[in-house]
Amino acid sequence: MIPLSLVRLGVRCLIAALYRIRVLGSEHVPAQGGALLVSNHVSLMDGFLVGWAARHRHVRFMIWRPYYDHWAFRGLLRALRTIPVDLGGPRAMTAAIQSARRELEAGHVVCIFAEGSVTRTGNLLPFKRGMEKIAEGLNVPVIPVHLDRVWLSIFSFAGGQFLGKTPSRWPYPVTVSFGAPLPKPATAWAARQAVEELGSEAAQLTQEQDATLPRRFVRLARRHWGKFAMADSTGRELTYGRALTAAVLLAGEVRRRTHSENHSQKMVGLLLPATVGGALANLGVSLAGKVPVNLNFTGGKEAMAYAAAQCEIRTVITSKVFLAKAKLEAPEGAVYLEDIMASITKTQKIVALIKARIAPAGWLTPKGDPNGLATVIFSSGSTGVPKGIMLSHFNLATNVDAVLQIFSLDERDRIIGVLPLFHSFGFMATIWLPLFTGGGVVYHPNPTDAKVIGELIHKYKGTFLLSTPTFCGMYMRKCTREQFASLRFVVVGAEKLREPLRKEFEETFGIDLMEGYGMTEMSPVVAVNTPDFREGKEIQIGTKHGTVGVPIPGVAVRIVDPETLGGKTIASLPPGQEGMLLVKGPNRMLGYLNDPERTAQVFADGWYITGDMAKVDEDGFLAITDRLSRFSKVGGEMVPHLLVEELISKSCGDAPCVVTGLPDERKGERLAVLYTDPTITPEELWHRLSKTDLPKLWLPKLENIHHVDELPVLGTGKLDLRGVRARALELANAPSEPRT
Repeated sequence: MIPLSLVRLGVRCLIAALYRIRVLGSEHVPAQGGALLVSNHVSLMDGFLVGWAARHRHVRFMIWRPYYDHWAFRGLLRALRTIPVDLGGPRAMTAAIQSARRELEAGHVVCIFAEGSVTRTGNLLPFKRGMEKIAEGLNVPVIPVHLDRVWLSIFSFAGGQFLGKTPSRWPYPVTVSFGAPLPKPATAWAARQAVEELGSEAAQLTQEQDATLPRRFVRLARRHWGKFAMADSTGRELTYGRALTAAVLLAGEVRRRTHSENHSQKMVGLLLPATVGGALANLGVSLAGKVPVNLNFTGGKEAMAYAAAQCEIRTVITSKVFLAKAKLEAPEGAVYLEDIMASITKTQKIVALIKARIAPAGWLTPKGDPNGLATVIFSSGSTGVPKGIMLSHFNLATNVDAVLQIFSLDERDRIIGVLPLFHSFGFMATIWLPLFTGGGVVYHPNPTDAKVIGELIHKYKGTFLLSTPTFCGMYMRKCTREQFASLRFVVVGAEKLREPLRKEFEETFGIDLMEGYGMTEMSPVVAVNTPDFREGKEIQIGTKHGTVGVPIPGVAVRIVDPETLGGKTIASLPPGQEGMLLVKGPNRMLGYLNDPERTAQVFADGWYITGDMAKVDEDGFLAITDRLSRFSKVGGEMVPHLLVEELISKSCGDAPCVVTGLPDERKGERLAVLYTDPTITPEELWHRLSKTDLPKLWLPKLENIHHVDELPVLGTGKLDLRGVRARALELANAPSEPRT
């Protein structure tokens, strides 16, 4: 027999040659006595990684019997004192559990990969309850362990197979995190929650020096120089090489037009639709070292002026053709793409081509900080006053990388970009996401134009469509199954996905709509359903209808009692119990522009307070149950309640009133109004509101405007928002006389 110490030394040398391992929290592993480690399972090398990280203790791993008995591994695994796990039935499982318990009682450290198998979905799987039986009644600590960045290693299932991959770097960087021992009795759900939070903390440490969005684009564009990069419904198509060259040209013009002896603008406004031109303008501004701010042209002139003032924008890149089609006035400081392109000489184009092809990346874009500001996206939120949400390069890059991981997107994929660029999903998922895959993107500025969208998907063999349930309902009426045949994924968000719509869409196109959840403050994706993995007896569930999926890699969620948010500790509620949703991860915003007070109000011990009520089930799937934030999402657009209430109050002589959101079969939500002024009828109030500047989508329908004697309030005197919603539902369902 080879001495255990010699075997361990050999394994440690091998692991040290293959990986560069960062270890966090190793002090939580006791120096002596038994301990149960509970880890996620990402690759075939996970046992060796955890064993290397627990330097001062030898760890006995629970190993699947076929690996334990395999001729190539048998000698090594026996020498390392591993514990075989036979899945042949309850008796075999009980034997493995008893073996693990004996090792713990003898004072050894045991590690179990509680997911039961290596993840094939790229996400954290449900934890099995065998770990509870192992630790039951034993006086040993249960320590959560998280393995980070292992997914892209050659021994994971990334790319749809084990092995057969080339490591992106050598040695490959990995983080192993040990958490504090779990409170007793340690449950599988609590262990999974702790591992998820360790993953979120480890993900905060993954930024690489100067790994900004434009730098990553430059490197990738050069690798895929002659490949298709982007197109739009006007027929314009660009390869990566042409896209990079055009962005370099625009970057030069942006620098020239935004710099003077007395003032150098940090932020540049963009007033452009989702087109090749809009994408290139964003790339050009980023390459110039400036911060692109896409202005929301649907929010009105005042909202755009407010955003420009907050960002101190003096230059707005736009298009004469676009302004004419959208019937918009030219903003102050307008610079037209048509004029820029007309002013560029042939010599400038040749120089830009040479730079794009061979110049060092540092010559094309200034050195930047991954934690530096990448964009500001304005969202009106609950107050009606636009909030400038500051997102860093790291925020957006980690969100992109997480989505790439769970959907396994690569250079074969083509994303259909129909969301506006001033929308957080549009900015992240239709500019940066496709350009990080090496695949491509196809733009169309009108997401309701189902006929053209269907034709574009068919022409370019689109594989990934990000939309809303409302828009998908339109596609069912005007697009064919043949046009959608190439789609691999259709992800919907911004409003609740109704089960009848999901079923009808699947019957029409043969594609399952996957619901997700996010917010601009989280760059924006928090959770999303993904395809199930099924191969032989191996089944890993990625989708649960009625939920918004599990948090993406690097993001953690907690469900808490809202009353505890002001305390020193924020304790999670048990699975299945409704409470306030908190989220955190490397994609959490830097904060609100020029508003540190509001920023502080939505942060609690590193967590972002979403304002949404939710619950998490035993398997980690998140369901949004209610919206306590003061806005509704009508047809995918955020409508602030307070702004509508202000106009109602003015029409009612400042009498108390409230706006709430109710479920709507067609648009996800609809606005309902309760008001207390006895001198005005619902019909008169509706007519007054219709004559204001209120956008049509924000105007409550007459049948949803109700007079009440008083508004529901809590015992503290505060408005009872739940009671308001319940009263509005009651009135909506009550029989009434027809109104004119």
